[in-house]
Amino acid sequence: MLFNDKVILVTGAGSGIGRAAAMHFAKESGWVFGADRNETGLDETAGMMSASGYRFDRLKVDVSDEAAVAELVRTIYDKAGRLDAAFNNAGIAGGNHWLEDYPSDLFAQVISINLFSIFLCMKYQIPLIRRNGGAICNTASVAALTGPGGLSAYAASKCGVHGLTRVAAMENASKGVRVNALAPGLTDTPMVAATRVENVAFDNMARTAVPMKRAAQPDEAAAAAVWLCSPAASYVTGQMIIVDGGLTIGGFEP
Repeated sequence: MLFNDKVILVTGAGSGIGRAAAMHFAKESGWVFGADRNETGLDETAGMMSASGYRFDRLKVDVSDEAAVAELVRTIYDKAGRLDAAFNNAGIAGGNHWLEDYPSDLFAQVISINLFSIFLCMKYQIPLIRRNGGAICNTASVAALTGPGGLSAYAASKCGVHGLTRVAAMENASKGVRVNALAPGLTDTPMVAATRVENVAFDNMARTAVPMKRAAQPDEAAAAAVWLCSPAASYVTGQMIIVDGGLTIGGFEP
């Protein structure tokens, strides 16, 4: 019962790692607020939560909209009176394009949803979390460390998440708020499935470059995010935890 009497916000809760994390937090007795712009996915998550008897509030939100994020946090305060942890996980891949052919409006959209939203979420979450202390985990990616061809906007946004996380951690380390990032590798999520279909090189890499020879399940990545937000990680802040089956090790088998 790591999150008994605690209130947790999960963005991108309508599928993949976000949904899995929401379930983990709830299983550990947390009161979970799940946000997503995908209303159908949110409904599915809510149904799973209800079937398990978990406490879950669904909120349709575009996290790249500042007014919407401010209202989201205000709603949590009005309903629960506190916020103890946040997993800022919403994101998009942005399609597969050579850098010189990347549509500028799409590049801006990826940055807005993947990076600007993290800034907005923390801007409004931190003052509320500071009241009682707590933790934030932001979803970055191994793309913050590698160079995935065709995914320039995605990689740039995730590098930004890494840097933003470190700044927020430094600013809040003495104020009772820990801030870390999760960097998943290849994970069986709808977003990754779509990228594998569109990008043959990515699919080849997915099948051959992971030393563990498989993709992660969303639960495996989500478990790391939940740990980072829990008392078990009480002395961990400013870190980017990589969950990638060894993808970024480099080297080769003997």
